[in-house]
Amino acid sequence: MSDHKPPYLGFGLGLRPEHYDEILSGDPNVDWFEVISENYMIPGGKPLRVLDEIAERYPIVMHGVSLSIASTAPLDMEYLTELKTLADRVEPKWISDHLCWTGVHGVNLHDLLPIPYTQEALDHVVDRVSRVQDFLGRRLTLENVSSYVTFAESEMSEWDFVSEVARRADCWLLFDVNNVYVSACNHGFSTRDFLQGIPRDRIVQFHLAGHSHEGDHIVDTHDHPVCDEVWDFYRETVSHFGPVSTMIERDDNIPPLAEVIAELDIARKIAQEVAEAKKVIAAE
Repeated sequence: MSDHKPPYLGFGLGLRPEHYDEILSGDPNVDWFEVISENYMIPGGKPLRVLDEIAERYPIVMHGVSLSIASTAPLDMEYLTELKTLADRVEPKWISDHLCWTGVHGVNLHDLLPIPYTQEALDHVVDRVSRVQDFLGRRLTLENVSSYVTFAESEMSEWDFVSEVARRADCWLLFDVNNVYVSACNHGFSTRDFLQGIPRDRIVQFHLAGHSHEGDHIVDTHDHPVCDEVWDFYRETVSHFGPVSTMIERDDNIPPLAEVIAELDIARKIAQEVAEAKKVIAAE
């Protein structure tokens, strides 16, 4: 397993079928693509053929939604074998999934479910991450999820739990800017406390996405443009962590490719402004 931190890739997009033709026939201003792993864990067909073509032109990152790393069910070795087969084919820069559970008793609930932040859960997740990494022969990258409930049993903050998983399992972290904002609003914690509680040296990727504001709570729907408040938090996040590979996630109400690239350009502009401001401060 490599000790090297994954490379900085610049600014990427989630690869969606609605954009296949435009990407293949053009030269969009996108540095890399993130693919939903499960959409390509198949023996053949058009999606894999398209992925092969795009992987020849752009760096690829694999992002899963069904690893269920925090579940108490046994690891799904068939799933992991298919994931490893896809990784051997695509040679992604890294493989990520969510720090959550998605099912139990053989039932995939197709949702990213929260876990209690206890020492028992921490030991359990660290053991499973280590075993998955040994099987894949590479480090995992884990993403903080958005949540709508908390557990009375929790013994530590989410950011302390995430940090301890990364340290003890020796894995990387995907910092989802929108998820931190959503959970902070839903649970009343400070986004800055979360930001400052995560170790810089573990972060390899940022996610940006839109959400739906329901008055007294926010739902992480990925069906809207990134809102001003999340852009503000992204600016603070880039200022804190420095340059990190950044991508726009859009999973519903998929707009034309030009619209998501325009959002990506906002991320580029913010990151550039932060970098230039730091140069001015360093020169003073």
